[in-house]
Amino acid sequence: MPDTALVWLRRDLRLTDNPALHHALESCERVVPVYIHAPDEEAPWQPGGASRWWLHHALCALADDLAARGSRLIVTRGPSLDALRRMIRATGAGRCLWNRLYDPATIARDTAVKQALREDGVPCESFNGSLLLEPWQVKTTAGEPYRVFTPYWRRCEPLLGELDAPLPAPDALPPLSELPGSIDPLPVGALELLPAIPWDTGLKETWRPGEAGARERLATFLSGPVQRYGEGREHPAESGTSSLSPHLHWGEIGPRQIVAAVRARGLSDNDDARHFIRELGWRDFSHQLLYHFPHTPLEPLDPKFAEFPWRDDPDGALLAAWQRGRTGIPIVDAGMRQLWQVGWMHNRVRMIVSSLLTKNLRLPWQSGARWFWDTLVDADLANNTQGWQWSAGSGADAAPYFRIFNPVRQGERYDPEGAYVRRWCPELGDLPGTLIHQPWAAKPAVLARIGLRLGPGDRDHYPLPIVDLKQSRVEALSAFDRIKQRGD
Repeated sequence: MPDTALVWLRRDLRLTDNPALHHALESCERVVPVYIHAPDEEAPWQPGGASRWWLHHALCALADDLAARGSRLIVTRGPSLDALRRMIRATGAGRCLWNRLYDPATIARDTAVKQALREDGVPCESFNGSLLLEPWQVKTTAGEPYRVFTPYWRRCEPLLGELDAPLPAPDALPPLSELPGSIDPLPVGALELLPAIPWDTGLKETWRPGEAGARERLATFLSGPVQRYGEGREHPAESGTSSLSPHLHWGEIGPRQIVAAVRARGLSDNDDARHFIRELGWRDFSHQLLYHFPHTPLEPLDPKFAEFPWRDDPDGALLAAWQRGRTGIPIVDAGMRQLWQVGWMHNRVRMIVSSLLTKNLRLPWQSGARWFWDTLVDADLANNTQGWQWSAGSGADAAPYFRIFNPVRQGERYDPEGAYVRRWCPELGDLPGTLIHQPWAAKPAVLARIGLRLGPGDRDHYPLPIVDLKQSRVEALSAFDRIKQRGD
């Protein structure tokens, strides 16, 4: 039995239900947990600003959890293969274990690392630590990957009963008080993940990165909101969702743990709880698509959309107005401001803002995906890609292109009192509910009475809409007809 194993931690920053850590503890007397910072190996999808903020705090939390069990987190810089070889030489490690990732760049990197270390004589083993079912486990009867979610989930859901129980966190870990002098661990702060200019106040007030924060979020959700998840998840002013997405992305909680927690509360047959588990299935579905179609973060899955006539925005004014929450369309602006301030946006609003960008503004979905990538604390390549391709109509199981959300109607339906808009667009707070989603319809006397000025997009005015919703819908459908005819 090898004396020492390296556990290479990446997006599995937890101790509970961590297969690589569990197997290392079962097979070796000493375990060295290592995090290697090598963002360029994920190019062109290195973590964005909000993700880096989360990663800093998640690593600090994990380091504390390891220390509380007698171990420590070894933080170093890449390249990953070089760092692993240094660690193996210094510790005499006889095994290297990790949990799998499924992004194209990390698959290529991990494959090369595994081959090189095995050639060095070091056994390597990887595990599923982040999905319910892996991308190659579920295929159509023709042996192809699913492109439509409903039949995919119909095939997957019965398999959930076969999932292994989550692995417990170790009560204690082998001590790492003494390390060879050739190992010089870095403090997490040396990775310079936090912003130089402090824009993260809203993130600090909203989130608690780390495994304990993930458990707390799940317990809060299962104690109440899950009971009306099917309806509550649609209303952005309510706390109707789990908000677990960033914890899932960084592996501070695993999907098996969530399924097990739902069962432990006797909710397996509850329709709302099943709807919630279905969303975990959508996450798996997105990873399946990325695995089988690795070009999709940059290119449409439906090839005819490569010829889509996107609008010319030469000075970037339309994109900038959308990014800054200055479109003049309240629910869109509220969502974009929520994103900027807390690094997250309600899913219903994500669909609304992406529909406006890709259909009314007719700007490329890749521009929206890039902005989300930099500003979301839950920026996940599989989910981000699938969400944007769905909204643009170019992906698997995509929304029909003619489904163009009317943001006014969406706001009136899902934020009927305007509570969400009033929170994130406080300058509109005194508008009556009948006008909160279309302030341009207010009479001058109403605007004067509440001191609201509409007009140019400066800070003294709330902007008028940057696009005519009706006319832009007509233009979007016309643009789609052009590529459809080419495809036919």
